[in-house]
Amino acid sequence: MPRDALLQADWIDTPIGPMIAVADRRSLHLLEFADRKALPAELARLRKMAGGIGLGRPAPIDQIAAELGAFFAGTSADFATPLALHGSAFTRAVWQILRQIPPGTTRSYGDIARQMGRPEAARAVARANGANQIALVIPCHRVIGADGALTGYGGGLWRKQRLIELEAALAHPLSLRAGSPAGSPRPAR
Repeated sequence: MPRDALLQADWIDTPIGPMIAVADRRSLHLLEFADRKALPAELARLRKMAGGIGLGRPAPIDQIAAELGAFFAGTSADFATPLALHGSAFTRAVWQILRQIPPGTTRSYGDIARQMGRPEAARAVARANGANQIALVIPCHRVIGADGALTGYGGGLWRKQRLIELEAALAHPLSLRAGSPAGSPRPAR
């Protein structure tokens, strides 16, 4: 395996819990909350693919740590860290659409399926959403049920709610300054 392809992992603390980042010298392969139930299986898949994962902090982990810092400080929801996406063509297409959902807004699984020209594929969209290994950067937390309810999020529904509130404040900064409680601006769909 080429030296620049070696996967390394490090810990990133956030206000809503620690995250594990895995990257090579060029791109981020995984960013997950440390308590996500699927994390051991995700790490095992990456370990098998790469022949192992070491401890370390290549440049993409430094970059995502800085971007997460700006996100949680409420100054930016922009993520430019290069990504390595491991999924089928359909799954990667769903992830690309997720990245187009503006911060502070939400979409349903059905909305995404229709945007893909496959209105019958809402369940497949949900599976692709759940297979996301790069939390926040690929904003699967912006996907809600057709009835507007929060639905499954590997990081926990409480985190999903908090992320939506953080992004609403980023998208509508004056609402918090005007004395509105956090999260009172309803995320658009």
